[in-house]
Formats: sequence, structure tokens, C-alpha cells
Amino acid sequence: RCTRSICVSPFLRQAPEHRLPAAIDDGFATLQWLQSVARGDACDPWLEEHGDFNKVFLIGDSSGGNLVHEVAARVGSVDLSPVRLVEAIPIHPGFVRSIRSRSENEMPQSPFQTLDMLDKFLSLALSIGSNKDHPFTCPMGTAAPPLDGLKLPSFLLCIAEKDLMMDTEIEYYEAMKKANKEIDMFV
Repeated sequence: RCTRSICVSPFLRQAPEHRLPAAIDDGFATLQWLQSVARGDACDPWLEEHGDFNKVFLIGDSSGGNLVHEVAARVGSVDLSPVRLVEAIPIHPGFVRSIRSRSENEMPQSPFQTLDMLDKFLSLALSIGSNKDHPFTCPMGTAAPPLDGLKLPSFLLCIAEKDLMMDTEIEYYEAMKKANKEIDMFV
């Protein structure tokens, strides 16, 4: 299938030089830029002619999936009109807890994803002194804002069936359902 879509890829500052929430700020700033284009305050003739600011989707994979959740949560607390966020699509996001999940303990590791690698990347991205229960990595945890208090668009959570973090991704899905959020899951 073919979609008539325009992809706008934000420049995200990278850790460890720029720890979180820098990339979240950058993702949100991209939506604010889209708003300025939609209002005519900034100029992008191609987007102005071909873009539909009333149908904006957020999509990100791996740690980008975490950013999707965080940016969508920010959008819910501000007025970005005429930009309208209609869906958020985190693809195998990096949702974890300090205590290893069953999938982390039992799923085979690969050269592309090991538990040591996961731990190292998170230690470089999170603020110094934070652990994996931080809201950026565990939005369904007790340290995070309650999901039922967030104004969120609909979500399509995509999970890789052999992902080390599969169990915590499913936990996120179940927490979103429990909070009465519109969410579908694709494995």
C-alpha cells in the first residue's frame, strides 16, 4: 500500500552530551515549528501547499517510541492549533523497569541488543543518578504522571515479538487500557 504522507524528521540532540529531556524538547519544538508554518508565522511553501496540519502523526522506534509517548503527553497540555495530533505510533519502544522483566531474562540476546548494551545506553541518556524507573523509560510506573490524567491521542503500539522489552511494552499497553486510553497493539 501507498500512503500520501509527508515525513518531517526532527533534529534530535543526542546523549550523552545532551541527556533527556533534550530529545523530547526537540521533538516538541518540531511540532511548534509545524504550528508556526500552519499559522503562516514561518514559511515552508511545500508544506503549506501539500501538508495537512489537521492530521499529524508521531512515530518513532526503539528509544524514539519513548519520545513519542513523552511528546504526545506534552501536546495534550497545550494548544497547538491549527496542528492536530491524531495518532501516536511507538514502535518497539524502550520501556523498562529497574527489575528485569521475564522477557529480558528469558529472550535470547542478539549482537544488536544485549542487556548490557541496553543498560549502558540508558545510563548515558537518563539524567545522572536516575534509574530505569524514570518516567521517560517507565511511563506506566509509579514515578510517572498517572496515565489517566494525560490527554493523549489514539496510539498504535507496535511490538517486535522477539524484543527483550516485550513484557514491559505489553505492561504499558495494559496500563494505557486501564487508564481508558485509545490504544491498539500490533505484534
